[in-house]
Amino acid sequence: MADRHQSAIKRNRQNAKRHERNRVIVSRMRSQIRKVREAVANSDSETAGAELRVAIKELNKAATKGVLHKNSAQRRVSRLSRAVAGIGK
Repeated sequence: MADRHQSAIKRNRQNAKRHERNRVIVSRMRSQIRKVREAVANSDSETAGAELRVAIKELNKAATKGVLHKNSAQRRVSRLSRAVAGIGK
């Protein structure tokens, strides 16, 4: 059923904008995490370190924007950092 109240119409517009913005942030974050994991799988410590720095930036940005909870972002950073640090071992 279509919204009739002005506030509901506005809320739907806002939700659509936020959804699109959040989708972009999540997509960038996931792509960057995937790049780090691929570098770790290939035992490429130099690439993994460079990609990790970018991934940390994307994760922190997602947490700042409210797309991801700050503890969740830090947990992911920690796990990725541990994976990169464990390449040489």
